[in-house]
Amino acid sequence: MNIHTLQIILMLLAVAVLTVTLFRRLHLPPILGYLIVGILVGPFGSGLIASNEETRFLAEFGVVFLLFAIGLEFSLPQMMAMKGAVFGLGGSQVLLTGLIAGLIAWLLGLEPAAAIIVGAILALSSTAIVIKQLSEQVELNTEHGRLGVSMLLFQDLAVIPLLVVIPILVSDVEQGLLLPLSWAVIKATAVFALIMAIGHWVLRPLFHEIARARSAELFTLTVLLVSLAAAWLTHEAGLSLALGAFLAGMMLGETEYRHQIEADIRPFQDVLLGLFFVTVGMRVDLISLLPLLHWVILLSMVLILIKATVILLIVRIAKRPLSAAFRSGLLLAQGGEFGFVLLDLSLQSSLLPIKTGQILFAAIIISMAVSPFLIRYSGKLTETFCNLRPAEDDHTKIQDLEHEAEGLEQHVILCGYGRIGQNLGRLLEHEGFPYVALDLDPTVVREAHEAGEPVHFGDASRNEILDAAGIGRAGVVVLTFEDYPTAMQILHHLQHIAPGLPVLVRTKDDTHLEELEAAGATEVMPEAVEASLMMGGQLLLLLKVPGSRILKIMREIRENHYKLLRDFYHGQEAIDLEHDEAFQERLHTVTLPERAFAVGHTIEDLHLWDWDVSVTAVRRGGIRGEAPEPETRLQAGDVLVLAGTAHHLEHAEGLLYYGL
Repeated sequence: MNIHTLQIILMLLAVAVLTVTLFRRLHLPPILGYLIVGILVGPFGSGLIASNEETRFLAEFGVVFLLFAIGLEFSLPQMMAMKGAVFGLGGSQVLLTGLIAGLIAWLLGLEPAAAIIVGAILALSSTAIVIKQLSEQVELNTEHGRLGVSMLLFQDLAVIPLLVVIPILVSDVEQGLLLPLSWAVIKATAVFALIMAIGHWVLRPLFHEIARARSAELFTLTVLLVSLAAAWLTHEAGLSLALGAFLAGMMLGETEYRHQIEADIRPFQDVLLGLFFVTVGMRVDLISLLPLLHWVILLSMVLILIKATVILLIVRIAKRPLSAAFRSGLLLAQGGEFGFVLLDLSLQSSLLPIKTGQILFAAIIISMAVSPFLIRYSGKLTETFCNLRPAEDDHTKIQDLEHEAEGLEQHVILCGYGRIGQNLGRLLEHEGFPYVALDLDPTVVREAHEAGEPVHFGDASRNEILDAAGIGRAGVVVLTFEDYPTAMQILHHLQHIAPGLPVLVRTKDDTHLEELEAAGATEVMPEAVEASLMMGGQLLLLLKVPGSRILKIMREIRENHYKLLRDFYHGQEAIDLEHDEAFQERLHTVTLPERAFAVGHTIEDLHLWDWDVSVTAVRRGGIRGEAPEPETRLQAGDVLVLAGTAHHLEHAEGLLYYGL
């Protein structure tokens, strides 16, 4: 690697980090950030990086790993259970959208083969954007969420034959499609049978042996070998790399190692897929698009309108509620990442004119930029345009919930009916306290309801659901799930509609304890800390400590917000950046050498509190002193126990050693 190449890599990484960080702050998909990076550094932008075959070949591995991950999620039994929504609605959406878009492209002067590909490109939506936004809004289990995911699954499957068809359209368009397409199907079938046979007879025993070695490194290497070998096999057969990766993922998705494989492949997928989108952005010529900007904006608006309308119609024809149909249309109205894959392949194959490709690139990017906002406000848009309040599909469920809660006074509302919610429900029933439970898992709700338990499908963050559950007459609300953003949303709602109502909140740990209490939580129960407290109580009981003393200790610890148990020494476990654990207070020990700056100074002299760091104990001569006085003068060999965040502890350590 020469210095020039290293400079290019450093520039690309720096711009990518800055851009993706900005997009995350704005709650926009990182995909758009990667595209903008490509536009900025590409040959049509600043010209810092050239678009060549080597760069595009490396970026293609991002698509390979994405198809591999989708294959892991592909389950034949699950597909059969969802066949109506996946193949019926999904197939209709791709076919109708593709036909309309292709017909418009043909009427505008494109060749039939090119028009077919344009229709296929515009029929696809963004799996990454939709899944991410639905997850953040806790709407994956809603009716429109399930419909959207079903249609996305069919779109992802439809990409596979399209990757096979595009090279055929280029090489044999003048000789007819039947013979080459038939030959491609035969080859694909043979490769599929070969890979599935290898998976059944070779890979499962192989992974059993790899798992016995208990080596994470060996396991990851094996996953990479299998995915890339399958991609190479289909490529050698004249098919796409991505097809082999999908088949390998589908094969391994049926094994017990699926979740571990998905976790191991995720870093490679994210990094290489990001590189793919950077190379896509490098192909966008903003200068040449400026005179065509009005056409680009018009195309993106037409794309959103046509896709939303088609989906609305086919969902309504399937006798689904209007609100679910309208929101499903908004959900999938954008272009998608696989559209970029097909578009890039079409341009490389000269199937599409460069100018047409540029317009399509820009229009899809604009539709993807608008999409998160359409999804976020789809509920309000549905109410506005469909005049639905509440939505039709919720009306019957809300009536059932109102009937269940009718006449209840001082009852408990359980938000979430998983393991903890069910245990609380049984405890309440055993003691004769009335309750109503809400959950978004249709299977749990159906089975519990059939068993006669007062459980209903409903999103507890919606005011009308809480009203139907009798929030004005309730005695206590319990949030039994771990989702911090949703808990904060519900607490804010409760502050407006039922101020003063006791709210018990469950959390995984004490990371957000203060924020939840400030938002209105009466009690916050962090699982990790409570488990320590309960185990400590049992330990003291075994040590013959009187029960009254144990109860007093536990009460004092809870009243002090678990202060005694919240600080702890962090080992070498990975830091979860998504949950800001790097900013959680922890304990850290520092031993003062003879020449340390802090030697001879008092604790007060050091002003450690300026960094939000406190000295919880000093160990000297084998004797530990808890909560030392500020006037304590430090000596060489003292061991200081510090409490603070990782960032502040680093500064405090520098001050103790060097006075910095």
